Amino acid sequence: MKRGELYRVYKGSTEDQKKSRAFVVVSRQVLIDSRFSTVICAPVYSIHDGLSTQVEVGIAEGLKHASSIHCDELVSIPKSKLTDYLGSLSDAKLKLLDSALKAALELSSALTA
Repeated sequence: MKRGELYRVYKGSTEDQKKSRAFVVVSRQVLIDSRFSTVICAPVYSIHDGLSTQVEVGIAEGLKHASSIHCDELVSIPKSKLTDYLGSLSDAKLKLLDSALKAALELSSALTA
């Protein structure tokens, strides 16, 4: 599992696609590789409002249609739930994700250097 990878997470059974949502892993890699059982993720929605806390994604990232990562809605998800791999973000999209996370958490660039 790597930072920037997208996974489909099922709320119920894997047969019911409507009870699932795509998430992108946003935790730092050292946490992902650790013994901790959860990672921080951002949900992916089909709606894009043009906010600085959103990153547009789509087919290039393994999704079925144009979507948006919403960094204002971070959640902790057990690693064991992240099994249905969809794709990953390019380096350029990871930089956009970093900017969106900084905006969502009101972090200055000096704090994250």
